[in-house]
Amino acid sequence: MSTFLNRPLRTVPGRTDRVVVIGAGLAGLSAAMRLRGAGREVTVVDRCPGPGGRAGRVERRGYALDTGPSVFTAPEVVSDAFAALGARMEDTLTLTPLDTTYRAQFADGSHLDVHADRTAFAAEVEALCGPGEAAALLRYLDDLAELYELQLRTFIDRNLDSPLDLVGPELLQLVRRGGFRRLSNHVEGFFTDDRLRRLFSFQALYAGVSPFKAIAAYAVIAQLDIGAGVWHPRGGIGAVPRAMAAAAAAAGVEFRYGTEVDRLETSGSRVTGVALAGGDLLPADAVVVTADAPHRLVPGLRGPRRPVYSPSCVALHLGVRAELPGQAHHTISFGESWQQVFDELTRDGRPMSDPSLLISMPSVTDRSLAPEGGQVLSVVAPTPNLDPRSGGNPDIDWPRLRGPYRDELLATLEARGWTGIGDAIEVEELLDPRDWEAQGMVAGTPFALAHTFGQTGPFRPSTLPRSGPENVVLAGSSVQPGVGVPMVVISGRLAAERITGPVPA
Repeated sequence: MSTFLNRPLRTVPGRTDRVVVIGAGLAGLSAAMRLRGAGREVTVVDRCPGPGGRAGRVERRGYALDTGPSVFTAPEVVSDAFAALGARMEDTLTLTPLDTTYRAQFADGSHLDVHADRTAFAAEVEALCGPGEAAALLRYLDDLAELYELQLRTFIDRNLDSPLDLVGPELLQLVRRGGFRRLSNHVEGFFTDDRLRRLFSFQALYAGVSPFKAIAAYAVIAQLDIGAGVWHPRGGIGAVPRAMAAAAAAAGVEFRYGTEVDRLETSGSRVTGVALAGGDLLPADAVVVTADAPHRLVPGLRGPRRPVYSPSCVALHLGVRAELPGQAHHTISFGESWQQVFDELTRDGRPMSDPSLLISMPSVTDRSLAPEGGQVLSVVAPTPNLDPRSGGNPDIDWPRLRGPYRDELLATLEARGWTGIGDAIEVEELLDPRDWEAQGMVAGTPFALAHTFGQTGPFRPSTLPRSGPENVVLAGSSVQPGVGVPMVVISGRLAAERITGPVPA
């Protein structure tokens, strides 16, 4: 039972019958599904030709490339959005659990397969690192699960308007567990093997922070993939927003794709309509905005005072005519350098000299994504963003550098075991920080505001801001609870609850 202060949830005042959702990404779809399930008339507007937002897709020559997120966790939050419409996720979306959630590949030539089954995982750790580290692993997995449950109630699965919303025994318990010490120190307290320390701390980059600066509370990110498991949606991660949009449309949500929003029409303290670039005006009693920088669209809305943005990345998506036998669905390929490259990334504004890479090859699991004899790969290399206040570097000449950087990435892949990949490429898509910026992502990063202490929990922008029109609600990566597929889906629910009021459990 919750022991937080019993503070009533702030909601949009007045009539909320007609809602316009701006953005058909995962956050906007989640909000639309819940709003429609609560009886609202909902219209979703997006400038793209279809649903997905950052979960994009490219199809060429028989290859289907996901150009957004590559790791899918916590399917229960997506299932919950379907349930809000009285629908079943399983009827339109097929999920395959991955027995090997990751393969961790280390610079010394060793590797470790991370298994969803903890007994199998512990056996792998014992074979590589010894029985002491295997015992430490089991203790750490238990700690992760408990920490996640605590933080789910405290920080993640609820709307927060003030630090006072956190007051209660749960916060004290989090402090006592060391949740606000450094993540690197927290992990080192469990493991002596440097390979395991890296495996359980690299996830801080998902939150936009170096493991040497992140608070230990972000250890729970590892619970979502290593602790709780990873799934693959048949058809790729882009199949998730397509299924959500189909269920929403079947329930009566109207979609306007390929449509730019020109402005929000206001009267007094409220938005009265959403004016589209083509001249149409959509009447609105409430508006959900999922943009990275909503203050650029919403009249009177104040942006963050001193925002700190996450590092960016170069994402190289490939369709290759090669079998590439023996590779895993997801591989974390660690370089030899560690703390030095995080300093390069977040302090010096330079690309990592010895990068750690996330390499996904979903066609290992799902042959519908590639033609016979081919594979699809996504390679994500962290890079500085474009904001010098966040340790980024706007002076990197990405139009000139992207070609040499791409070649360097391919050479690194060749050296780390993806032999022959460079000569087998048939389809290619490369995105760098300037590409992200052109898509409207602030500071040229797809990972939005970093999860620094001052941008976490109640200190992160609220789903119902206190400035701007009273009937505008926010969702997406840059508001509570934060970055990542599960978090933005949750943000859609939290935004919807600002309009409908809390939904009984």
